[in-house]
Amino acid sequence: MSKFRWNYRSIVFLLSMLDILAILVIHPAKSQAELPKSDVSTIEVEKNKAPEAVVNQTVDTSVAPVTLKKAPNDLRDRVTPVSQLLQVAPPTNQKAPNNGAGQVTSVSQLSDIKPTDWAFQALQSLVERYGVIAGYTDGTFKGDRSLTRYEFAAGLNAALDRLNELIATSTTDLVKREDLDTIKKLQEQFSPELAQLRGRVDSLEARSAKLESTQFTTTTKLIGRSQIVLGEVIAGNNVVTKRPAPHNATLQGSTSLRLNTSFNGKDSLGITIGGGNIESLGQTRAGLLGTYEGRTADNSSITFARNTIILSGVRYRFLPFPQTQVNIYPLSDGASEIGLSGPINPYFESSSATGANGISRFSRRSLVYNYGDSGPGIAILQGLGKQVQFGIAYSAPNGGNPTTNNGLFTGRYLALAQLIYYSGNRNFRVAATYVNTYSPPNTLGFSGTNFGPAVGSNLVNSTVPGVATLGNLYGLQAFYQVNSKLAINAWVSYGVHRYLGRGDAEAMDWAVGLAFPDLFSEGALGGILVGMEPKLISLSNNVNLGKGLGQADRDTSLHVEAFYQYKIGDHIEVTPGLIWITAPDSDASNPDSLFAWVRTVFRF
Repeated sequence: MSKFRWNYRSIVFLLSMLDILAILVIHPAKSQAELPKSDVSTIEVEKNKAPEAVVNQTVDTSVAPVTLKKAPNDLRDRVTPVSQLLQVAPPTNQKAPNNGAGQVTSVSQLSDIKPTDWAFQALQSLVERYGVIAGYTDGTFKGDRSLTRYEFAAGLNAALDRLNELIATSTTDLVKREDLDTIKKLQEQFSPELAQLRGRVDSLEARSAKLESTQFTTTTKLIGRSQIVLGEVIAGNNVVTKRPAPHNATLQGSTSLRLNTSFNGKDSLGITIGGGNIESLGQTRAGLLGTYEGRTADNSSITFARNTIILSGVRYRFLPFPQTQVNIYPLSDGASEIGLSGPINPYFESSSATGANGISRFSRRSLVYNYGDSGPGIAILQGLGKQVQFGIAYSAPNGGNPTTNNGLFTGRYLALAQLIYYSGNRNFRVAATYVNTYSPPNTLGFSGTNFGPAVGSNLVNSTVPGVATLGNLYGLQAFYQVNSKLAINAWVSYGVHRYLGRGDAEAMDWAVGLAFPDLFSEGALGGILVGMEPKLISLSNNVNLGKGLGQADRDTSLHVEAFYQYKIGDHIEVTPGLIWITAPDSDASNPDSLFAWVRTVFRF
């Protein structure tokens, strides 16, 4: 498709036409030899001629015929609607229509036009003398962008309208015949484009009016995410029954829709709904494997029915001060909300809008973030200069329930504090985290008991029936972007569980991960992670969590994970991966488990 260089070249051409006729009509006494010279020339309308070629030229302002090729028949299907790209102002003696772009009466109103621009004088004359050019709604002119024939036709039409006004206000026989022939020729050559342009504009105006009358809101953005998951247990036993787990392939899916609304440009109201049927391979002494070790990141919540649309998040975020960010959430995960500045481990855990890149829940983040279920709370992130941030969060998983042992301050809670340091170039970050969490007796958490991280061994997720549990958790996470093709992350966490009135236990986990951005293909991502999921490393002698008095986990179970995320365009990605668990449930007598996972994500 032929294109012209708009707007600086085209305004010179239009200005020259207007000047010629204005001179001929308004100053008929002057002869052709007395016509003033313009500071800019009439130019040949072509695609690749550089603007510098016409700067500071002084040539005769008589208009030479301009030969233009006719547009191809399919042009109308390949052009951006002109109403979105060009707005032509009415003459200065008429009132501008209320179309969203204010009438420009002075070139100084166009923020991206400077007196040093080579076409400044031409544009100034078109705006202030003839009134045939208007700016965009943001107060800019965008003089360096390309022009289609339709857009040029729109500008030419405005110039012709102005010429007709000049002719109507003077004596027509004072205009030279060759000038009128030139104008007539231009009108004839562009008559198909002008006719099509009028039809397109009429259609667009009708469609715009319909959209304005039916739109939900101009301040809300919808983010959608759907995924289809193919999974299968390749090897492994149920750690409770000691029988081999079924090796059945499954095809499951889920969808989430997030509405982000801003009321002043510096705040955000997020509302998330969704549902699905992606089953966890195991839970605490339940499910296919009888343990949460190897739990995938895509599992549906165990507290909601499958294939049911639920409200899964409501959060309002605002900035009371430039370096202070506040999150108030009647329904969310307080541990997640502390990551207001983005995840510490970005390649294995992406933002809440896109979900995790890693296959497993364990690969996303350390033990300290995994104790809090969804619930109401508040999180505050305070910037301490450009490289340090301090955050606190308080979440009550049952804070919306007014019954006994529930509510914001008398039921389960998680209080978190975190200090983050960033290097100057942002390629290194480290976070130190502390969490204090409490669960009343006989309450149910996501882990299947009233307390636990919902990852790791059965003992680390267990509590004493009828006894409240208190936890103090400490974590250190680090991330280093070695170069554009390699990043390293690692963490270590330690936790103390106190079964009130009974005794204590200690828990621990660690991991090291390697990420390979743009592996084999631009936009792709490879990842490998090795670590120890949370396990109970000690237990008081008078406490029995299911394996006998004082019995903690005896062996070390390793979590090995590999995945490759391949992008298909901007909106689809396919992530095959493997999870290998040695000594499941931290018990070497259990054979290793291995399962495959292929996740396809659609974003819209």
